Amino acid sequence: MNVPAVDLARIERAAQVLVDGGLVAFPTETVYGLGADADQRGAVEAIFRAKGRPADHPLIVHVADAPAAGDWAAVLTPAAQALMKRFWPGPLTLVLPRGERAHDALTGGQGSVGLRCPSHPWARALLQALGRLAGDGSRAIAAPSANRFGHISPTLAQHVRAELGQAPGGLVDVILDGGACPLGIESTIVDLSAGTPRLLRPGSVTRSAIEQVLGMPVAAVPVDDPSAPRASGRLARHYAPRRPLQLVAAADLAARIDALGPGRVAVLAPAGARLPPARRWAAPETPQAYAQCLYEFLHAMDASGAEVLLAQRPPEGEAWVAVNDRLERSAAGLAAPMDDAD
Repeated sequence: MNVPAVDLARIERAAQVLVDGGLVAFPTETVYGLGADADQRGAVEAIFRAKGRPADHPLIVHVADAPAAGDWAAVLTPAAQALMKRFWPGPLTLVLPRGERAHDALTGGQGSVGLRCPSHPWARALLQALGRLAGDGSRAIAAPSANRFGHISPTLAQHVRAELGQAPGGLVDVILDGGACPLGIESTIVDLSAGTPRLLRPGSVTRSAIEQVLGMPVAAVPVDDPSAPRASGRLARHYAPRRPLQLVAAADLAARIDALGPGRVAVLAPAGARLPPARRWAAPETPQAYAQCLYEFLHAMDASGAEVLLAQRPPEGEAWVAVNDRLERSAAGLAAPMDDAD
C-alpha cells in the first residue's frame, strides 16, 4: 500500500495546533488516531469529550523512540527493551509502570501507562515536529482511535471526517490525510507492568513472535480477569457498526442470506463463495490483506443501506487471531458495553 509523501507544511501546522492545546487526527500504520499533547491535561481531557469515552479508560501514549519512552515509564524493564528493539517503531503497545510524567488523565488512574512508537511516516513526522516546537524530544501524543466510543475504527481520513468532523463545525481541529492505514487493525498490547508478560490485545505482532523475543511464554488474559490493567480492546463489544453484524459459518451463509432476504443484507465473504445475489464485499484470502481492509469494508457495508451485515467466519490459526478478535467484538450483543480502540 502506497503512503502519500509527508506534507511537511501541514505537519508543522498540526504540531502547532497540538502545542496550542488542540486535537489532531493523524494516520498511523494501524488506524487513525485522535491526538493531543500528552503533557497537557486539558487537551487530553478534550479527547474524552470528543469521543464520548469514559474517563477511566487509559490512552496510549505515542512516543518518538525508546529513550522518549523512558520519560513516561517508571522503568524500562529488560523485557520492554528487548521488545522495543525488535518491534519499534511498529504496531506494538507496551503497558509499563507509569512514571511521574504520566498523569491520571492518560492512565485512567491506574499505576501503568501504555506506550507505543508508531512507524507511519506522517505520525513520526508529527512527533518530531511537536518535539522541535516544544523543545523537548520526549514530547508525546496521547491518541486513541479517531472515532466515537465503540464505533468502527477509522482507516481513512474520510472516516474521521464523517464520524467526528473538522473544525469549525466538527470536533477535530486538524485532520491529516496520509492515505489508508497500511495494517488496518489496532496495535498488539502486551502488559509488562507486573513482571510476567501478558497479551491484552492481539494484533499484527503475534503472540509467538513476542515469545520468541522474550524466550518465555506470554499468557493470554481473559476479558474478565480482574488482575489485568484496563486497556483498549478489552470489553466485549467495540469496533462496532451501527447495523447488527452476524458471523456465519461458510456452510450456513447462503441459507442465512435467503432467510433474511438478499435485499436486506450486506455480505463479506470470499470472492469464490457461491451465494445468492446481495450487496457483497470480497474478503481477502490472507490475514494481512483481510486486516488491512476490514474496517474500510465494515464502514462501507454499514453505509450501504442494508439492515443486517453478514460476514463469513475467517479461518482459524494464529495468523487470523487478531482479525477474528475484531470481528467477534464487532458482532457481540448490542446489550453489552462498548469500547473503542487505539
